[in-house]
Amino acid sequence: MKKIVILISGRGSNMQALLEAKLPCKIAAVISNRADAQGLQIAQAQGISTATVAHKDYADRASFDAALAAEIDRHAPDVVVLAGFMRILTDGFVERYRGKLVNIHPSLLPSYAGTHTHERALQDGVKIHGCTVHFVTPTLDGGPIIIQAAVAVLSNDTPDSLSARVLHEEHRIYAQAVRWLCREQVWLNEDGRVASNRLEQPGPALVFPGLS
Repeated sequence: MKKIVILISGRGSNMQALLEAKLPCKIAAVISNRADAQGLQIAQAQGISTATVAHKDYADRASFDAALAAEIDRHAPDVVVLAGFMRILTDGFVERYRGKLVNIHPSLLPSYAGTHTHERALQDGVKIHGCTVHFVTPTLDGGPIIIQAAVAVLSNDTPDSLSARVLHEEHRIYAQAVRWLCREQVWLNEDGRVASNRLEQPGPALVFPGLS
């Protein structure tokens, strides 16, 4: 059975969704850069090993990443999952886990990389917004896309209301992406592209506002 390590910085709602998804893999550990991250308590309550590697204890990003990698490697994971891990990782760290490191981002990448995605989407007046699971590369939020989910943007949406609907979809697609990775149904090929042995299943188009 494959093993995964989850990295968090806060409450860990995506982490909790993964814990509840009954994935075909072992969650070997949950690691945070903050000792007060609520997600650590959630993981501990389920008997999962936890650890803290506090970024404030290190002089620079490279030394922090080296310590984080050492803690991750103790568990020999097949997949490393970023679930609200709020640190920008060095190129060396990312390359160390090439093809094993995945992230979820609250937008339909490549649109709205970075932060404040919901506010920016509302400001631009887009009609469809969403979330993306992708392999992590040195380019911030620029890695190959594994799966996306879209939601309609309503006329009365606020950043909070839009965020809540997107988060619901995050919980669904992150579990699916990790499940595919654990079953070796999706992988990063030698050309840096997402490959899959799954049959694609066309779904309905999301058109919003609806056609009359």
